[in-house]
Amino acid sequence: MLTLICPGETASERYALALRAGLRNVPCKILTRLTRPLENRALLFAVPLDESGVNHEYYDLLAFLRAHPGSLTGCVGGVIVDGAGNLFTKAAARELVLAANLAGCAFPGRPLVEAIGSLANFTVQAKNAGCDLETAYHLAVRDLAGRVLEFSPPKAEKPKLLVLHASSHRTSNTLALWSGVRERLGDACAVTEIGLRNGTLEDCGGCPYTTCLHFGEKGGCFYGGVMVEDVYPAIREADAVIFLCPNYNDAVSANLTAAINRLTALYRTTSFSDKALFGIVVSGYSGGDIVARQLVSALCMNKGFYLPPRFCLMETANDAGAAMKLPGIENRLDAFAKNMLDRLMQ
Repeated sequence: MLTLICPGETASERYALALRAGLRNVPCKILTRLTRPLENRALLFAVPLDESGVNHEYYDLLAFLRAHPGSLTGCVGGVIVDGAGNLFTKAAARELVLAANLAGCAFPGRPLVEAIGSLANFTVQAKNAGCDLETAYHLAVRDLAGRVLEFSPPKAEKPKLLVLHASSHRTSNTLALWSGVRERLGDACAVTEIGLRNGTLEDCGGCPYTTCLHFGEKGGCFYGGVMVEDVYPAIREADAVIFLCPNYNDAVSANLTAAINRLTALYRTTSFSDKALFGIVVSGYSGGDIVARQLVSALCMNKGFYLPPRFCLMETANDAGAAMKLPGIENRLDAFAKNMLDRLMQ
């Protein structure tokens, strides 16, 4: 059975029709708010937004999830956001996914059905399905519900873990935390580390779709380089990818952003749905959650990596070496490494 969580009592007829049509013949239990933990459930969060992008009951839901970090243990989720305007839907979705994930909920790749006011974001889906925009919306809801109900992440005897970073080993707090995690993983995983700091990593230039598809079908990209030679083959083989992200101006660093953008050619021909996403984010002062949400939207929502529960370790440390001196850091590293192994190993 699917548990449908619908914060807010007032919504548009379009939103209500999408739920009725998309979830027809799907057994559902409907909740309008969370007041107690839910465990081992298939969840679908359905959030309507007004023109201002605000839903007060949605913020009550966020508050509950953030205040009860184990409240969704064993759950798998998906998200529907229906907006009256063309802004704010993606921001609300990735905020909700991060809060639910930290509360213990896993998410399959592409866990979001986003309906902006004009429904223009369903243009390609409608064309492919030979239907109108609203029907494409309904079909997307049906597809998401099915994937949430069927989600069963793969496990391996010795998972292959790809680590991507663009930091200096001498000064990086982020790499220091990763070293602590790797030590705790021992030889349970086959680990490949690729540093994108040195040399030239060209960003995606926005090639035409046909050009990108042409190179992707050949296993490459127009711009070549380390992405094609090292990163693409490693991702194909990986069971999980972990991004090591220092917070640069409340954003993923330039080289890692370029790497994410350059995954488009590979994504056109290779599904990432069986690959887990993890992250380590270190901020000098604040804002780690902003960077974590960027990983959620870029790699889970857009590129289709799945999110294991508590996918990201977020810490605040400024001076070199400060991260490993944080109070309680050894326990948090223990927990993060154990979570990785629990999610990836048979």
